[in-house]
Amino acid sequence: MKEVIFEKTGLPEDVLQVKDSPRPEPKPHEVQLEVKARNINPSDLLFIQGQYGVQPDLPSSAGFEAAGIVSIADKEGKFPVGTRVMFTAQGTTMGTWREYITLSTKQVFPMPEGMSFEVACQAFVNPVTAVALINKSGLKAGEWLLLTAGASAFGKFALQVAKSKGIKVVCTVRHDEQKKYLADLGADLVINTEKEELKKIVSDVVGDGVSAVFDAVGGELGAMALACIRQFGKMYVFGVLSLQNMPLNTGMIIFKEVTIEGFWLSSILQRIGSEERAKLYRETQTFLMGDDTKAEVAGKFPLVEVKSAIEAYNRPGRNGKILLIS
Repeated sequence: MKEVIFEKTGLPEDVLQVKDSPRPEPKPHEVQLEVKARNINPSDLLFIQGQYGVQPDLPSSAGFEAAGIVSIADKEGKFPVGTRVMFTAQGTTMGTWREYITLSTKQVFPMPEGMSFEVACQAFVNPVTAVALINKSGLKAGEWLLLTAGASAFGKFALQVAKSKGIKVVCTVRHDEQKKYLADLGADLVINTEKEELKKIVSDVVGDGVSAVFDAVGGELGAMALACIRQFGKMYVFGVLSLQNMPLNTGMIIFKEVTIEGFWLSSILQRIGSEERAKLYRETQTFLMGDDTKAEVAGKFPLVEVKSAIEAYNRPGRNGKILLIS
């Protein structure tokens, strides 16, 4: 089989290589999966660079989520051969950027009827985070939410979940062509922070500030977003796309009594009970299968063209996910 591996951490375009390897054989509690579609996420690229919350056991593959077909069933027959499934490989050293993978049955979920591989391979990291964060924030209809990196896959999912609950949404972008795109998706206010002053516009439109910020960027933009929060508001930090730490205005945090909280989906899923986890997955799948939900794809590349896929992923102003398909 073909698989994408890296023997040292670094920029994906420098360290990734495609090699031929034997198909992995499943243990009794595992299934062998033929991977059909894989989603490229920021966490995947940070993992390759050694900058994620877990470190690779080198040599390693990459990829935290995917969808495919059961090619060898588990001994108990929980997932028969031919079952269409979606899965996460977080917590393993294997990764999904390979033609075949073996996983515990606990990491595998049947795909809902009618869901495509292209949507199913996006069903964990971003949409589950979006649903979990909206629920955790306690935001109510009519309250304002600010999303940094609004045109990212997470931003678009969070926007759609928020709008389904009547929450008003501000999005930040860096390209003007993304403004209409997000407005059409339901954003109440879209601000190009390369050209416009975030805090001034939020103050003019929202008044005393947003009730919550979901920050995927960190750095200076994270600090600007923090300045837009109203008294007793909350900021949830779940990404650092800028690769820069956020400078904090200590006085504002004190006098506005703002709460800043980190959010890491992998850790949260390990802490919550199986019933709560199943409820979260059901809510996310219901959202993904909604008639109005959009999970757009900007490009599909064969696994062996992974470096071209990375180049497309890094293209400025991209709308939609980049997938590796088989």
